[in-house]
Amino acid sequence: MELEGAQEITSTDELEEVVGRPLQRVLDKQRPALHQLDVGWLAASPFCLVATSDEQGRCDVSPKGHPAGFTLVLDERTIAIPERPGNRRVDGFRNVLANPHVGLVYLIPGRGDTLRINGRARLLRDAPFFDRMVVRGHRPSVVLLVEIEEVFHHCSKAFLRSGLWNAETWNPEAVPSSARLAKNLTRPNDPIDELERYYSDERFRSILYDAEA
Repeated sequence: MELEGAQEITSTDELEEVVGRPLQRVLDKQRPALHQLDVGWLAASPFCLVATSDEQGRCDVSPKGHPAGFTLVLDERTIAIPERPGNRRVDGFRNVLANPHVGLVYLIPGRGDTLRINGRARLLRDAPFFDRMVVRGHRPSVVLLVEIEEVFHHCSKAFLRSGLWNAETWNPEAVPSSARLAKNLTRPNDPIDELERYYSDERFRSILYDAEA
């Protein structure tokens, strides 16, 4: 797209001219392994975002959520994330098979700061520690094993600016429901009442550990 009057940044020198250079303590805060405080964070976190890209650099970000502590810490340099039943697209896993580099952001509800982990990932279909990840009788069929290269905490400015945890700013009805999005985008021939039942939280709660299409 041609943008009249746009001024593109094409080098790191130009970028630093605009945003400035980070303080040395910011550059130095990344670590190559988990501290016990990081282990505590993982134990308290019920949700993370997993960023991947394929061999051509096309990106994907996938949410992973489960009761707090769902990420298993194997040692200070290795963590394991269980896969639970979903739609079986596994876009991020397909990316990992082509390009093992991953980026993770771990959230704790109500906290503005986050824990960030970068590393290299592998997919496992079985290992002895899978038995430690059984929930409601469901043993994961795939686990994302991440060998940590960088770990650091990120400040809360983005969460404060967005008011993400401030319930007074929430407006879930600002956009159509999942059923109406599907009706307009992917399933135009399905009756809306059937779609509302299909996409309801009540139905999803009932099949959280089922192999569902």
